[in-house]
Amino acid sequence: MSHPALVPGSVAVVTGGASGIGLAAALRFAALGLRVCVADLGPEKLGAAADALAAVAPGGAEDVLAADASVARPEDMDRLAASIDAAWGGTDVLMLNAGVQPGSSVFGPIEDWTRVLEVNFWGVVHGARAFVPGMVARGRPGAVIATGSKQGITTPPGDPAYNVSKAGVKVFTEALAHELRNTPGHALSAHLLIPGFVFTPLAAGGRTEKPAGAWTADETAGFMLDRLGAGDFYILCPDNDVDRALDEKRIAWAAGDIIENRPPLSRWHPDFAEAFKAFVAGS
Repeated sequence: MSHPALVPGSVAVVTGGASGIGLAAALRFAALGLRVCVADLGPEKLGAAADALAAVAPGGAEDVLAADASVARPEDMDRLAASIDAAWGGTDVLMLNAGVQPGSSVFGPIEDWTRVLEVNFWGVVHGARAFVPGMVARGRPGAVIATGSKQGITTPPGDPAYNVSKAGVKVFTEALAHELRNTPGHALSAHLLIPGFVFTPLAAGGRTEKPAGAWTADETAGFMLDRLGAGDFYILCPDNDVDRALDEKRIAWAAGDIIENRPPLSRWHPDFAEAFKAFVAGS
């Protein structure tokens, strides 16, 4: 079963669409017969993505656009939405996927925090505000997909700026889904993509070969399409190391820190190591 927006002739826009999960999803959309626009930064990267999309799109290059646009600038997102309206009449599938992860620490350079929040969080807000009202008015079946992260849910230590940005994406997308649910006269759904360990340029860390535990970007995009068809809001992706059952345990433990009044991030606290191990084991 497929999401009703994923049909030939529909229009998809993917931010951060020139590489990684964004490009993999764009290729899947194009192969299904959708007209696809990828938005990203850098003409060489965008050109290569456009060529790859044209090779799989039934309509070839005529059904592909590549836009040099920054999700951190609301004027870029407004301009992009207007250009899609002018070229193809509107947008049916919006994937707000652009992200960066330069690394951060609590008292590290403020520039790292600013950049991550501008792209990862504000990019989703700017994109939704630019596109979604028109998608609602369009009246056609549609989907808004925001790329979150498990790090925005279990918030492991080590990169707080990234965790904060992705926690914000989760909360914003939940609010968007609620808003849409209470807005009559449209056929638009919202979804939060929560990838597992995916081998992409963002996560490669200098490695050239995919680790055995990682999924490919294409596997992640395929799983996303399956779960869109099933109507999931939380598209919680496994990988080759972590299955859904383990993810559920980790998420439940994180929520339990508040309920049980444990120290924050108790999963990584030495006093709770054995308790967490027993919890995962089910004892």
